[in-house]
Amino acid sequence: MADETFENVDAGASLTVPVQAGQLRKGDFVCINGFPCKVVDVSTSKTGKHGHAKANITALDVFTGKKYEEVAPTSHSLPAPVVKRSELMLIDVAEDGHLSLMDDANNTRDDLMLPNDQELADRIKAAFDEGKDVQIIVMSAMGKECVMDLKTAQ
Repeated sequence: MADETFENVDAGASLTVPVQAGQLRKGDFVCINGFPCKVVDVSTSKTGKHGHAKANITALDVFTGKKYEEVAPTSHSLPAPVVKRSELMLIDVAEDGHLSLMDDANNTRDDLMLPNDQELADRIKAAFDEGKDVQIIVMSAMGKECVMDLKTAQ
């Protein structure tokens, strides 16, 4: 009997869900130019001589903070990213910047780096060096993950 090998694959879940442009509100998430963004402003224009009412959407990339704008008919669907926010306990900070993290099920992860934001990276290192219990807030969207913030137990 030969050994079978099975490769891990994702479940095929979509990274986005459709949302109507006219239903978007401030604080919602939407994909603009393929980037997951958080809506900061939405305004609608009335129907004109040549078409539909339009939604003018201004949003910030959730990972970089870069500003994007989109104009779409309010009846059209736009992709909205499936955004997941999780808190992981910080176990260690390696010298190369890798973080050792543990989730609620006691699974450890070593695949995330300190954030590019130097101020946040310094706050994480300082809190860890002081021996505080540090929770790292990680946001994931469209197959990408990033350290967004930290919480410390007093």
